[in-house]
Amino acid sequence: MIDTLHMALGAVSGLMVGFSLGLVGGGGSILAVPLMVYLVGVQSPHVAIGTSALAVAANAFTGLVQHARQHTVKWRCGAIYAGAGIAGAFAGSTLGKSVDGQKLLFLFALLMIVIGVVMLRSRNAMGLPGAQCNRENAPKVVAYGLGTGAFSGFFGIGGGFLIVPGLIASTSMPMINAVGTSLVAVTAFGLTTAANYAVSGLVDWVLAAVFIVSGALGGFFGTAMAKRLSSGGSLKTVFAMLVFVVAAYMLYQSGQALWA
Repeated sequence: MIDTLHMALGAVSGLMVGFSLGLVGGGGSILAVPLMVYLVGVQSPHVAIGTSALAVAANAFTGLVQHARQHTVKWRCGAIYAGAGIAGAFAGSTLGKSVDGQKLLFLFALLMIVIGVVMLRSRNAMGLPGAQCNRENAPKVVAYGLGTGAFSGFFGIGGGFLIVPGLIASTSMPMINAVGTSLVAVTAFGLTTAANYAVSGLVDWVLAAVFIVSGALGGFFGTAMAKRLSSGGSLKTVFAMLVFVVAAYMLYQSGQALWA
């Protein structure tokens, strides 16, 4: 049972998660999982994964509403990507539940570093503002969506840090559009993963509610900041730096647990 102090820490964590989702379309579970485990004190990594998936899905939807108001969401691309990824997310989350929790966190951190490097190397590529999903690139979008969904479900993440690069690679859309559009898939992937974990009793509903409420506030400020940083490569640089910092901490913590 988590006490009042840790619930307060959960609220602070939710604020950070919501802000990250609004800012870069990712950082939901990539922040929520380590925060739940190392700050809030959730003992089971699998409960942290299941709970964060639900909270991130709700916070992603809040961020999606904010981005939609600023017209940065490409709905067709988001729908295709999310539709292709749901099956992958279900299969990935089913497999993930059978893998040791600390190994999941360690593998997750290694994946984050790869994604961060890719985004840094492409930070000066502005993308095509008019990019859309059509018959020519739809197969590529579906392939990226399916693969991202599988990784998202396996690692118990909403998938923003995978979806944003995937959308850019498959459609060449600008970073700000990839951020807004990614939230369609983050919401879908998070709900799929959360439902799978909930069936196994691996969701802390009270903690999830705390994250959702505080995350909605953080998302409002994150979306506003994303719009300001959308010009140049600033948003991609922020994205990559956040990935590296969290990945380093997770490698340290999970590595200690694995080799203790």
